[in-house]
Amino acid sequence: MATYVAFLRAINLGAKRTFPKADLQRVVEETGACDVAVHLNTGNVRLTSRQRSTSAVESTLEKAFLADRGFEVPTVVLAPAELVAVVADAEEVAGRAPFDVAAHYVTFMREEPSAEAVELLTHEGEGEATLVRGRAVHLVLDGKDRYHQVKLPAAHDRAMGVWTNRNLTVVRELARRWG
Repeated sequence: MATYVAFLRAINLGAKRTFPKADLQRVVEETGACDVAVHLNTGNVRLTSRQRSTSAVESTLEKAFLADRGFEVPTVVLAPAELVAVVADAEEVAGRAPFDVAAHYVTFMREEPSAEAVELLTHEGEGEATLVRGRAVHLVLDGKDRYHQVKLPAAHDRAMGVWTNRNLTVVRELARRWG
């Protein structure tokens, strides 16, 4: 049995993509997983599974979510050690920013990006910078209210493949609880 942390994309953002925590826990348990915990209502799940790869867990969860909800729920699964490494990388990333960091977000990608994708995704602009570490893209900003002003070109979205985003506060808490 192995423990995993699953991040669901785009649930509970509107009336059409609801997935209450109790239902989410039930569906994950129905896949045969145990030791299931859900943090917040944004799709952060810890589970223990007999499956031995993150891709197998992703596939199992996505099929179960589609069957239960009637809509696709893209899911990125990490091992707890990966989550802890992301938090460790966050300090280095923030330290490299050419400004005082007021906000830090982490985008988790399903696949490790190619060298070309890393080059495309890494940038430094006025008040924002991104840096790729493994399957995580760190976005640091000089203002807390700037997140929705960041405009990633479609090429960035394609380069990331399946992804989901969390703020560093949540990522740190999940690493503390589940790492």
